[in-house]
Amino acid sequence: MSTLVLEHEPCALRATVTGDKLVVDLADGRSLCVPLSWYPRLLHSTEVERQAMQLLGDGYAIEWPDLDEHIGIEGLIAGRRSGESAESLARWLAAR
Repeated sequence: MSTLVLEHEPCALRATVTGDKLVVDLADGRSLCVPLSWYPRLLHSTEVERQAMQLLGDGYAIEWPDLDEHIGIEGLIAGRRSGESAESLARWLAAR
């Protein structure tokens, strides 16, 4: 197993959620684009819920408080998908 070593802490400047993607613009000029299927709560959310996001700290993470979804930028760069179990997601969907 390899370990991700970063020279600088990655910082998000802005994030956009489209119909099927999460796009994050980083302070170093890169943009990351990942499918919403990686984050089922975003995938199953409404447009209004998707837009109600905020950057945490200096942009180290993105949070959707209404969805109880938090995505760390370092994890996003490393290609980590949501770790939520199918059972947890099913409970969340049933409570909506």
